[in-house]
Amino acid sequence: MADHGHSQKEIADRINAPPGRGVLRDVVYGGIDGSVTTFAIVAGVAGAGLSPFVIVALGIANVLADGFSMAAGNYSGTKAELDNIRRIRAIEERHIALYPDGERQEVREILTQKGLAGPVLDEATQAITANRENWINLMLEGEYGLGSVDPHPMKAAMATFLAFLIAGMIPLLPFLFGLENAFVVSVWVTMGVFFAIGALKSRWSLAPWWRSGGETLAIGGAAALIAFGVGSLFHV
Repeated sequence: MADHGHSQKEIADRINAPPGRGVLRDVVYGGIDGSVTTFAIVAGVAGAGLSPFVIVALGIANVLADGFSMAAGNYSGTKAELDNIRRIRAIEERHIALYPDGERQEVREILTQKGLAGPVLDEATQAITANRENWINLMLEGEYGLGSVDPHPMKAAMATFLAFLIAGMIPLLPFLFGLENAFVVSVWVTMGVFFAIGALKSRWSLAPWWRSGGETLAIGGAAALIAFGVGSLFHV
């Protein structure tokens, strides 16, 4: 089964309005870190033998503060990436204005690397350099390895924060609801979250769902064991 359609309209719509990189990386990043860091606090405090109230207080503080911190960091990082693209775009605009012949030669070289030669290369170079926006976009891709679709800092930040918030609250739910053996329940549901995030991630990779889920489970489980072990050293 094809991943997308190949009618003329479907091709035109997809190529003329590319979705960009999306928020998959931000959601996976926020979800894994939210569940890992929050459960690490739960495991560490439980290992120290402190009360469920302390676990909930520290856990909620972590979810809100660390989630906001991660979102702010992702926003700043993505904005820095966007600013860099704009800086390079301005450089190319200036170079095209000052050194058009040299920039045309760069376009020829990029197209040559893509397999064009002879009259086709000449025509393609002329066609691309006739449109300044297409010219700049080709230079961004061919010379700097940058895509023509700009990242969205606020979208990345919100995706990170919401994923962190949702995944980070799950280890706390057994304590919030006052369940018996809340720590044991928290362990199981958190391990389930680790595996589910990894399995979901496999939809956008070539790895089978069970391997991707197991890998994420192993990473989260290792962090939890370390936190619990350190907390146990301070058991009152």
